[in-house]
Amino acid sequence: MAQKESTFLNMTLTLFLVTLIAATILGFIYDLTKGDIALAKQKAQKEAIESVLPAFDTLGDSYKVLPEDATDSLEFFPAYDANQQLVGIAVKTFTKDGFSGLISIMAGLAPDGTVTGFEVLEHKETPGLGAKMNTWFKDESKPGQNIIGKSPATSKFEVSKDGGDVDAITASTITSRAFLDAIVRAYNTYKNNPDQQEISTNQLNEGGQS
Repeated sequence: MAQKESTFLNMTLTLFLVTLIAATILGFIYDLTKGDIALAKQKAQKEAIESVLPAFDTLGDSYKVLPEDATDSLEFFPAYDANQQLVGIAVKTFTKDGFSGLISIMAGLAPDGTVTGFEVLEHKETPGLGAKMNTWFKDESKPGQNIIGKSPATSKFEVSKDGGDVDAITASTITSRAFLDAIVRAYNTYKNNPDQQEISTNQLNEGGQS
């Protein structure tokens, strides 16, 4: 039997069929795994909230607030003790000014705005340099670096090179500035929206989620 002549039309049809089959398989795999991916993200978010806040009994309804200096909202997760008193609030904050762009952070704040903890959720900073921010700014042995237990109300959350009170990551000033910018954005948005804090407390009293 003579071999079918290879033509531009035949090659185009073959490529189309291969692409269609591949896309179908990828779509099928996505449908199978999207539920697990969503659950994994929820689990990671819950663990991040718990790690940045003091011990709490109830997590109230989350809410979003648009910062004055950004076009994307921050998400807030208020946490309460057994007496329904606010013990802290986790804030999913961000900056787009990292050395490699977006940095997403879960920051924990006490009711007075003191930083209780943080976890870097997403970034593309340089390994060994800017990527050290998740440990650098919580090193208890280095008071000049550590921001835990401090507040932007009483400490200047800028790098010392810019006249601030925080030591930048060695050779990563841009990342350090961006990180502190995200923390300050969380603090300012929280303190500038007392009405939303009251709404969240009322929602909890009406039957918040645990």
